[in-house]
Amino acid sequence: MDFTTMPMEEFQTALLQIDRVKAAEIFESCYLQNKSFEALEYLTMGALEKIGTDWEDGQLSLSQVYMSGVICEELIEQYMPNFNVTSNKEPRIGIAVLQDHHALGKRIVCSVLRAGGYDVLDFGQGLSAEEIAEKTMEKKVDILLISTLMLASALQVKKVVEILHEKNMPVKIIVGGAPFRLDSSLWQKVNADADGKNGTEVSKMIEKLARGGQS
Repeated sequence: MDFTTMPMEEFQTALLQIDRVKAAEIFESCYLQNKSFEALEYLTMGALEKIGTDWEDGQLSLSQVYMSGVICEELIEQYMPNFNVTSNKEPRIGIAVLQDHHALGKRIVCSVLRAGGYDVLDFGQGLSAEEIAEKTMEKKVDILLISTLMLASALQVKKVVEILHEKNMPVKIIVGGAPFRLDSSLWQKVNADADGKNGTEVSKMIEKLARGGQS
C-alpha cells in the first residue's frame, strides 16, 4: 500500500503547534481514505521521527517533542477500537527501547499487540544491552522486541544477541526503528531474526515465529 501521498508535513506542523483539532482532522482524513491501521502508524511514526531528528539537531524544544508524542498517543488509542486483531495469548513477549529514551514507537507496538490479546512485558526505555538481556532471561521471554532511534543504539542489538546466545537462551529477536527503515539489511548485520516497520507487521512476524517459521 502506498502511503507516500499522506500529509506528513501538515500533520507534523499541527503537532508542533499543539493543534489537537487540526491533528485530529488530518488523522481522521487518513483513516477514512485508507481504513488501515498501518496508514495511521506510518503517518504518526513518520512525523515523530522527523520531530525527533529536529530535536536532536537542536531545532525544537523537548516540550514540543513530548506534546507531539502525547497527541499521537491520544489519537492512536482513539482509533484502536476500529481495528480487530485476532486474539492470541502466546508466545511470551518482551519489548524494550535500547539506549534511547524516545518510546512512542514502543508504545504503539504494545498497543497493537495488546489489542490482539498478547501479554506484552514492557521493560522500558533507555536500557543498556546488558539490562535488556538480563530482563529477558529473568522473565523467560520467547520473543524480544527491541526498538531504537539512533544508529549507534541499533548496532548494540548485536551485543544483546551475543549475551543471550552465551547463556543458551533460544530467544527470537525482532528489531524496529528509524535505523532499520533506513537500512533494510541492518537487522541481519546485528544478527536479529527479523525487523518490523510497524506494529501490524510485528504482529504478523510474531505469529510466524511462534509457529516455528522464519521472518
